[in-house]
Parts: sequence; C-alpha cells; structure tokens
Amino acid sequence: MLRLEARPQPSRFWGYASPILALLITVLIGMALFSVLGKDPVRGLQVFFWEPIKNVYALSELMVKATPLLIIALGLAVCFRSNVWNIGAEGQFVLGAIFATGVALGVDSSWGLLAVPAVLLAGVAGGMAWAALTAVLRDRFNANEILVSLMLVYVAVQVLNYVVFGPWKDPAGFNMPQTMRFDSAAMVPRLIDGFRANIGVLIALVGVLLMWLFMFRTAAGYAQQVGGLAPAAARYAGFSSRRALWTALLVSGAAAGLAGALEVAGPIGQLTPHIPVGYGFAAIIVAFVGRLHPVGIVFSAILMSMFYIGGELAQSRLGLPKSINGVFQGLLLFTLLACDTLIQYRVVLVRCRS
Repeated sequence: MLRLEARPQPSRFWGYASPILALLITVLIGMALFSVLGKDPVRGLQVFFWEPIKNVYALSELMVKATPLLIIALGLAVCFRSNVWNIGAEGQFVLGAIFATGVALGVDSSWGLLAVPAVLLAGVAGGMAWAALTAVLRDRFNANEILVSLMLVYVAVQVLNYVVFGPWKDPAGFNMPQTMRFDSAAMVPRLIDGFRANIGVLIALVGVLLMWLFMFRTAAGYAQQVGGLAPAAARYAGFSSRRALWTALLVSGAAAGLAGALEVAGPIGQLTPHIPVGYGFAAIIVAFVGRLHPVGIVFSAILMSMFYIGGELAQSRLGLPKSINGVFQGLLLFTLLACDTLIQYRVVLVRCRS
C-alpha cells in the first residue's frame, strides 16, 4: 500500500517554484482538454495567454479584471495568515457595491472632489459591516467562520436582488433590473481616455505596499502571523486572539467592499444583479497561488484575470462553454495543492504483512 511520509527537510526552492510548476501542469492538462474537445491546443493557449496581452486595449481590460482580484486577495491573505478562514469575500464584495451605489445615486456635480472618495468609503463600510457579522458570530458564539461567511454570500445576493428589482430599480430602464446610471461625478476616473482601466489599479498597487508594511514591518502584523502559525505561543506572548480575529475579518471585508465599489463606480457605472461574477471566490485561489505574499499576489491576480478573459474569448471564438474558465481555475488550485503536498511529503510503498 502507499502512504505519505513527511520529508525531513522540504526543499525551499521547490516551495517557491511550486506555483510555476502547478501552472505548467495546468497548461499541459489544458492542452489535452482542448484536444479532447476537438479544438486546436495551440489556438486554445493563444486565446488564454496571448490575446489578453497582445495590445494596449487588451492590457487595459486585463487590468480591469486584475484590480478587484488583487484587492480582494490582499485582504484574504491577511485573514489566511492569521488562520481566519474568510470564504465569504464574494458577499462582502456585493455589499460594498450596494453601499457604494446608495451613495452614488445621491451624488451630483455639487459634490465636487468629495464624490469619488465618498462612494469608495461607502463600499469599504459595506464590506466591513458584512464581515463584522461573521466576526460577531465567531467571537460571541464560536460559530464556524467558514460556514457563516459562505452562507452570508447568498444572503448578500438576495439583498442585491431586492434593491435592483425593487426600490432602486430605474423607472426609465425598460423594466430591466438595474439602477440608474451614476452621475459622472461619482464615477472613478480612468487612467487613459478611451480605455476602461481606472485609478483602481493605482489603489490596488498602494494596497500591495500597505499590506507588505502591515504584515512584515509592524508589531500588529507580526501578532497576526504568530496567532495564525502558533496560537498557543501567541496567547503566551499576550497577543489577543480576539483582536486578531476582528482585525483579519475587518481588513478583508474592507478590501472586498472597496473592490465592489470600484466595480460599480468604474467599468459598470450602475448596480445590476450581475455584479457577483465570482471574484470573491477566485481571489482565494489568487491568494494561495501568490503564496499569501503581496508581490506574489500581484502576479497571480494577473494570471487569474487572463483565465477570465481567456474563458470569455474561448466561448466566443472557439465555441467552448463558459465554464472553461472555472475548469482552468480549478485545475490550477488542485495542481498547486498536489505540488505542495508532494513537496512536504513523499509517497512510500509499504508492504502489508500477511
């Protein structure tokens, strides 16, 4: 029989190279999948890895997709390093979009330069409020944060459906479930005229720096990581597990809410029931592929956004189902888990005694 045996000293090199190896394996499996489906594997890879970066417009669209993934993943990295399992970033993303819309619908030109910050701060508040529900239930009643945060995603979607089908529905929108278009004063400024990429890209990059400083250059960040790696040692050192829980969830919720605000006040310009597109769940993969490090998360967010764009192009140009994007995301996650497992453990053949 086969069993896994822990390696005495796992390779540090392969520990860092594991995401690259997982990507290569994903590409090979993807090529085989394209062949089975009767598609040209080279053309399939071109759609996923060349089309999203072939010109300035494609790069702009890549940044539009990568920005929310990067922001959400940064917040989740703080949670996961703290051993707090927030799986409900999608719901916090939706609530951030709802709160931001509530402010944006009241914005006009008289708000001046305060309009965009007000909209974004409202999104942050919405995400934090939704994450706080998970924190309260975990803190006061010891509820499992994985289940609570995940179930709250579906509640958030129902809240979204209520407002877009009900009180916020555009009376001049031909009975479509969507709000009015936001005033131009509430819209996030674009980086370059004619392209959809906006200053959310710059905000995300600032977030990378802030997350690195917080986690690796502050006492509070050190306390978060010690609490995640060794809870007993953290308690002995006087670090508050309760504070770590609230900090992790509020930071994560704020990041997801900010991403939701940037989405509705940026490329979309209104609130629709199609806002939840899976960014909150995909960002979990982004965080782990990036090794929970802000720099690694930048590259993994770009990779995941290529999967999103590639999936859309594969649907229109190759006639593949929309789910091909999810297939590639799942392949990347499972190959990464397999690589990590084999780096930490080795497979040993054990003879059974008769």
